[in-house]
Amino acid sequence: MNQVKALVLAAGKGTRLQTEGIDLPKVMRLANGKPLLHYVLSALDFLPEEDVILVVGWKKEAVLSAYPNHPYALQEEQHGTGHAVQCAAHLLEHYDGHVIICCGDAPMMKRETFQSLVHTHLTEGNACTLLSAHLEEGGNYGRVIREADGSFACIVEDKDCTPEQKTVCEVNTGTYVFHAPELLSALQKLTNNNAQGELYLTDVPALMKAAGHRVGLCDTCSPVEMLGVNTVEQLHEVEILLQNT
Repeated sequence: MNQVKALVLAAGKGTRLQTEGIDLPKVMRLANGKPLLHYVLSALDFLPEEDVILVVGWKKEAVLSAYPNHPYALQEEQHGTGHAVQCAAHLLEHYDGHVIICCGDAPMMKRETFQSLVHTHLTEGNACTLLSAHLEEGGNYGRVIREADGSFACIVEDKDCTPEQKTVCEVNTGTYVFHAPELLSALQKLTNNNAQGELYLTDVPALMKAAGHRVGLCDTCSPVEMLGVNTVEQLHEVEILLQNT
């Protein structure tokens, strides 16, 4: 069996969630009585705990005390998702397997969707496989741009989209599988030449494609599953959804 690990991005402060005076990292905010991170780790429970790495940052002690059996990497300052993965790169050196990268604040993701993504990745022999979803309106998500033949071209962040690109309904969910050696190589090529001045993980698939590696897409994610929690309103929204599942 191909070796698979996971890297869960869990370093965010969640500034817009601090309005209620709750002093916790974003992934430790409770929804339906359990931390957001609990749901993500439960969906990844087809992997052993020692193969699920947490990228932690602000108030990391709260995360590590709750989930002490997971290896972790520290992202002291936040300079984007690409930077978060760079902070964990040393844990993937000399590893020739594959790694799921996902967000710790997306509690609706299903185990079956993660497994479907991994299956597509391994079956197609990809260096990178993106999990995408189709939304009637793309919202503020990065758009998945395809070539004329339907293959992957690039991801364009919402803030960087042209008016034409804004009409694209296929969006990036922030969840991927990478073959680790190609991932580490591409991370070294990231630049912050974008509207946010950050290192985007979303630039990595296009860098891989430019290097001649195979990049695939798996569009099995539902709009509900990709919901992330950045605001109090979104926290309430996923809480209601979790209560009804």
